[in-house]
Amino acid sequence: MMGPGPSCPLSEIGRLACSMPPTLQALADLVRDDGIVLGASVAAPYDEVEAALRDRVERGLWADMRFTAARTEVSCHPEKAVRNAATVITAILPIWEPATERPDGPVGRLPRYAWGDPYTTLREALGRVRDVLKADGYRAVVHVDANHHVDREGARRAGLTFGGKNTMAIAPGLGSFISIGTLITDAQLVEQDPEPIRQGCGSCTLCIDACPTGALDEEYVLNAEACVSYWTQSRRDVPADIMDGFDDMVYGCDICQDVCPYNLGPAERRSEREPSAEGWIRLDAWLEASEEELASHYARLYIPDLDGRYLKRNALIALGNGPDQYRPLALPLVDTEDPILTPAARRALGLY
Repeated sequence: MMGPGPSCPLSEIGRLACSMPPTLQALADLVRDDGIVLGASVAAPYDEVEAALRDRVERGLWADMRFTAARTEVSCHPEKAVRNAATVITAILPIWEPATERPDGPVGRLPRYAWGDPYTTLREALGRVRDVLKADGYRAVVHVDANHHVDREGARRAGLTFGGKNTMAIAPGLGSFISIGTLITDAQLVEQDPEPIRQGCGSCTLCIDACPTGALDEEYVLNAEACVSYWTQSRRDVPADIMDGFDDMVYGCDICQDVCPYNLGPAERRSEREPSAEGWIRLDAWLEASEEELASHYARLYIPDLDGRYLKRNALIALGNGPDQYRPLALPLVDTEDPILTPAARRALGLY
């Protein structure tokens, strides 16, 4: 993963005396304390990924998402990100943490990536790498949680991950509960891509079998139109069968990762950590909060139009999937004639 290359000291005096870029190992040392692993690949077109994205869009599997499919001429071409781009540096940050026991009362679930803000950690860490490269006279640009780069392909080409049947990037030893960031530079840190990871899913179909809405019925392909995670982040009216699949989830969905055998090892190794309560939210608190308060508190997440009503809608759907005793929490929203909230509130109360 660290790649060969000439060694160049990172001190100010060393930079002035050295005309070669720092090694990938030296750059990795800058981010190791953040728990981040670095890899690198040659900045070259992602032709197969570009074709796959276009295929998904044409088949209607991408729903109305834009993200990296909006401009594949950019997101699939790291060689265009900076002038004379030579290297794609990929950073992966493990994010699995143990959760506390489910609390009593009306509660909903958040996916692990929403418990904290891993993207800020990645931006700051890759920012240090960028600054070192720029101090040595190289160009460098950082992409984290951005539509400008298909970061999963960068991770695969760097020999850090492989693609699972659930379409997640899986890093052997770290699992799929990871966040990914990218830095593209004109510094040549590798001569060629490292050997790809040979591990894979084999005959395992646990993620496909566990998906509550059949979004993974085609191996290695996600049908966003059937994906709970997509619908929790959509401004569209949620279909009835998808609402049933929400269970108690109010944002995102971890089911296909929770059942993945590659996550058993990381979970066991991190199980001694202090359990986090961030995976649980109070449905009544979400419903009582103002839309502005919700959107502000979860600004790190994608919320359509930054409108907290979509989070309240999700809470109402989870409420309707839960115990009958808590469903009256939806009563204040039944007669609001709000196009986002009222249908979900009526469903929660059985008023179809």
